[in-house]
Amino acid sequence: MAVQDASSSSLSSFTRWWTYDVFLSFRGEDTRQNFTAHLHQALDRKKINTYIDYKLPRGEEISEELLKAIESSRISIVVLSKNYASSTWCLDELMKILECKKIKQQKVLPVFYDVNPTEVRHQREGFRKALAKLKERFKDESKVKRWKATLTEVAGLSGFTLGDRTEPEFIQEIVREVSRLVKHKYLNDVAKHPVGMESRVQDVHNKLQSVGMNDTRILGIYGCGGIDKTNLAKEIYNTFIDQFENCCFLANVRETSKREYGLIQLQEKLLCEILGDSSLKVRNVDEGIGLIKEMLWSKKVLLVLDDLDQSVKVKTLLGGCDWFGLGIIVIITTRDEHLLTSNNVHLRYKVKELDHDEALQLFCWNAFQNKNPNHDFVELTEDILRYAGGLPLALMVVGSSLYGRDIHYWRSALQKYKTIPHNDIHQKLRISYDGLDEFEKNIFLDIACFFTKEQKEYVTKILDGCDFFATCGIEVLVDKSLITIDEWGKLIMHDLLKDMGREIVRQESLEEPEKRSRLWFHEDVRHVFEETKGTNKIQGILIEFPKQELIDLKPETFSAMRRLRIFINRNARFSKGPNYLSNELRVLDWHSYPSHSFPQNFHGKKLVVLKMDDCFIKGLGEGLKNFQKLTTIKFSKCKFLTKIPDVSGLQSLNRLDIEYCNNLVEEYVEDLDEDFELIFAGNKIPDLDYHCKLKKTRNSYLCDGINVDLVYSNEIKGFIACVVVLSDPSQRYSFLSNMHIDIYYNGVYQYTSTHIRYINPSSSDNVWLYYHELKGEHFKSVEGILQLKFDGDQGRIPIRSFGIRVVCKQKEINTLQDVARWSPCVNVQPSSKLIISGLENESEDENPNEDLELGVHLVEKDEEKARDHDTARCAP
Repeated sequence: MAVQDASSSSLSSFTRWWTYDVFLSFRGEDTRQNFTAHLHQALDRKKINTYIDYKLPRGEEISEELLKAIESSRISIVVLSKNYASSTWCLDELMKILECKKIKQQKVLPVFYDVNPTEVRHQREGFRKALAKLKERFKDESKVKRWKATLTEVAGLSGFTLGDRTEPEFIQEIVREVSRLVKHKYLNDVAKHPVGMESRVQDVHNKLQSVGMNDTRILGIYGCGGIDKTNLAKEIYNTFIDQFENCCFLANVRETSKREYGLIQLQEKLLCEILGDSSLKVRNVDEGIGLIKEMLWSKKVLLVLDDLDQSVKVKTLLGGCDWFGLGIIVIITTRDEHLLTSNNVHLRYKVKELDHDEALQLFCWNAFQNKNPNHDFVELTEDILRYAGGLPLALMVVGSSLYGRDIHYWRSALQKYKTIPHNDIHQKLRISYDGLDEFEKNIFLDIACFFTKEQKEYVTKILDGCDFFATCGIEVLVDKSLITIDEWGKLIMHDLLKDMGREIVRQESLEEPEKRSRLWFHEDVRHVFEETKGTNKIQGILIEFPKQELIDLKPETFSAMRRLRIFINRNARFSKGPNYLSNELRVLDWHSYPSHSFPQNFHGKKLVVLKMDDCFIKGLGEGLKNFQKLTTIKFSKCKFLTKIPDVSGLQSLNRLDIEYCNNLVEEYVEDLDEDFELIFAGNKIPDLDYHCKLKKTRNSYLCDGINVDLVYSNEIKGFIACVVVLSDPSQRYSFLSNMHIDIYYNGVYQYTSTHIRYINPSSSDNVWLYYHELKGEHFKSVEGILQLKFDGDQGRIPIRSFGIRVVCKQKEINTLQDVARWSPCVNVQPSSKLIISGLENESEDENPNEDLELGVHLVEKDEEKARDHDTARCAP
């Protein structure tokens, strides 16, 4: 059967018109006490509802009850034995059966028991003699002709011939085919509106068909709650059921297993479904494992284990996969991808959200009982689709709740759902959260409230600073489909999962937001700060108003928030600065910080990220030396900031980002101990004695790489690489670029250092400085050639210049001659793969000897301003 046909059949509406699965037609004196009795028993064991006329009185005319039984059966099995044609009752039954075949599409299965199909088709031997006697008896040649035609027709149907087989083998084959046809385990409670299901069923079939038909095929279907994994598994089960004699769908395994004797009940159901013996009982789990191994040994099985989590020991139901026969298919649905990994399930299918058209259709079927929205509701429907984000559960729940309501109700309900998730959605999604440990729950809630769409590396450092073991915790959230990581390394959380996390926090205190652990809703934040409602419960605050607003801060509010770990202000302005900041802070990201300095109590020993944007801060003083856990410092548009203090003592710092702080006169970048990145956008470029330089190539592109050769000695500590990326106003968006530095020693590759950088070409030229400390164990103490090969992976990056400065172990080296004494530049050139192409022709009168010595060409205007300023100050 083609997958498409099977899927279409299983997804279509289904109406049951029959009373019996099977009607048995047979010649009593031939088979009643043997073959037919055994066949009936075998069908009964498989719970196939079979009609057999044991008690009906026999006569010349077929009874009305028998006619109704034939009409009410899905399948008729006609046992054609040697004396079948001698019974007018049997022949009339057969005529009625073939009539139902034409009118009701009843399935007819002829069984040739001790007769050859050609005997029946051409009425030879016993059949010829029997019909001749009937012709003499009734003197009605037309009726005999109809009986002959009936026998010819039935003999032409596909059926079963005993041949040389034993009777049990013969019966087993018949029962297998009947089981396939009646699909007594066909699952009818599938999705009412299976939108998008057919393509997903096809995808899974393709995966299963990629494995040999006689191999063990175990497939894991995973995804977040409400994504319709169970309905997909049911549809797949229905499309395969006709290929298996032994089938079982174990639903709600996680929930059932948590009940008393739940696992035993699941084991009993598995055994009873496959063996067809409802009397079978299991006394304990170990006995169940043994029975599964013993009684299902080498059987070809179709098995679905629905909704598993780590609390369920898969071996208690599945045992060893080698216990079953060749060609088995096991389908596991779960929210936890790691469960599949831990059970060596390599064949996997991740269920994704519905696309826009699918989501629209599913929602409309539930909200309008139609595949298209009513005219007046089109705009609101689009708002709801954005809210639901392609999650089938949300589309069905919200759609059903809005069915038959007016447009005012719709608007009010949608506003409510955006604030407080629908309980049916919330409870379904929360199941995955409840399975987390306390560290993982904190990570999930922090991401939901503060860090969606942030870089994984950035968030990991912050949460590690909170002692949440973020590396493994984030991995667990990914495995449980609570978050994903996109191609740019950002943490992505479905909006409904984010809403679920925030609702968990809201329920910590429904009426008093100051008693919650995290705040993000701007009205709650305003209430806390303006009503002096700070408490020790609050661990994190995100301020993001619909538009920039002023908060009339009561300074003592911060004094009560001694457990505050995270403070992020996107766009609020405060009337005054704080007189206290928690020393538990890991993130201090404050737009428009209103004070010139930090409160005296704040030592920042646990601070991981410090970001100041458009602030009044003048300097950090000596206090920065206490910030030993800082990994990121960013100052943007801080017009009063004139000096960045020495950061060389900050061992964890790996990013110093200074943007548009135009009054800076001094920056420190010496004595760094780790890979380090400095970004200066819109500022004066520091004059750093870059002695390895690339000739200016106006409006050029760095495509594949640049080679730099240095004479190495063990006095070299590391190097600072600099790329000046040209501004390009036509580029509207920032992009992420990896800069790879392949390091060779005497022509032998040692290792690669990679660093990720966001480039915003729409603003001013971006200056990217990257410090890398050489791994000394890769090099000998004797001099050799150190080769650095630079390349980016973002394609054509527009550059203005490129340079290298060597950093030596001897601290007091400030001049080009001092540096060159330890590591003179041997060669700086484009690699053989480098393509430099001009966007526009260079001017003919451009000075051919003009080199880009970084910090000279780009800052000459600033130097002129400084000279003018000094001249004016010294003038009498």
